[in-house]
Amino acid sequence: MMQFLRELIAVQGPLAIDRFMSLCLGHPKFGYYMNRDPLGVAGDFTTAPGISQIFGELIGIWCMATWEAIGAPSPFNLVELGPGRGTLMADVLRATSKMAEFSNAARVHLVETSPVLREAQRAKIPGQVTWHDSVESLPQEPMIFIANEFFDALPIRQFVKTSDGVFERHVVLRNNALALADLPAPFEVFGGDGLFEVSPISCAIAETLGAKLQALGGAGLVIDYGYLELASGDTLQAVKAHKPCGVLEYPGTSDLTAHVDFEALAKAFEAGGAEALPPKTQGQFLGEMGLQQRLTTLSAKLLGKERQDFIAGARRLVDDKQMGQLFKVLCVAQSSRQPIYPFEGQ
Repeated sequence: MMQFLRELIAVQGPLAIDRFMSLCLGHPKFGYYMNRDPLGVAGDFTTAPGISQIFGELIGIWCMATWEAIGAPSPFNLVELGPGRGTLMADVLRATSKMAEFSNAARVHLVETSPVLREAQRAKIPGQVTWHDSVESLPQEPMIFIANEFFDALPIRQFVKTSDGVFERHVVLRNNALALADLPAPFEVFGGDGLFEVSPISCAIAETLGAKLQALGGAGLVIDYGYLELASGDTLQAVKAHKPCGVLEYPGTSDLTAHVDFEALAKAFEAGGAEALPPKTQGQFLGEMGLQQRLTTLSAKLLGKERQDFIAGARRLVDDKQMGQLFKVLCVAQSSRQPIYPFEGQ
């Protein structure tokens, strides 16, 4: 990938950050997600479903309650965006399997572009599954969707505003090595000075989903790390083998992500017609969904180190110093519906 990027920049010129991210993550030959399983101990990072089964079980409970709140449509699409190895969806289906009406009505759809991860999902998820390259091809039926650590991996643009003007950050060549450079931007952005990040592709996907929810019925959860309102600062980061590295250091073999702007995302869902409910922290959401009660029940069946590790994993999800505060949960739904717990009370 490094040589490919050098040659591309030499021919086409500097790459804006979103173009750089798109190539590093999704290039059909060299892209990070196209030819590897990045998850778990042997990979580069671990997500909440891999930390504790309780996460997926509580999401499953939320899906059942929400299905009833939106009128128990049958059939309906149970959708996951960026489902990784399929662990979360498998846990959701296991947790919901005892509610026959829900299980019989659900049609599982996964939005996934990675051939490697599709194979992992096929092995993990029971029953009939339909895969999609994008949200546009999802069937025209009511939908409940889950997007856990999906939007943070979508490309961003970075703009730098100073007293000298507005600039957009690019990847350039210096002495045949990749480097970052701020080049003049052709338009004005934002109010104050600083570095600001935007993700046009994230907003486009959210608007499309918002339009589907409003037209067809349904609701969805976005769970990711990020900030609740527009803030300045560089959040683009790279991870390799569970350790931070430079964003230009290992293109194509390190994970690239950025914090999600939940304010912008909520506005995009609403631009599509859906309603975005006030978000919660992951700690709040999982606590209100009954994490402690479930943890007490399951851990009582374990002994010794297995029990300690199980409890530590669940607490990692909600601890303020770990994932509890950094991760946010946004619920979006068709505007005419019953209240959706825990975002609008019982």
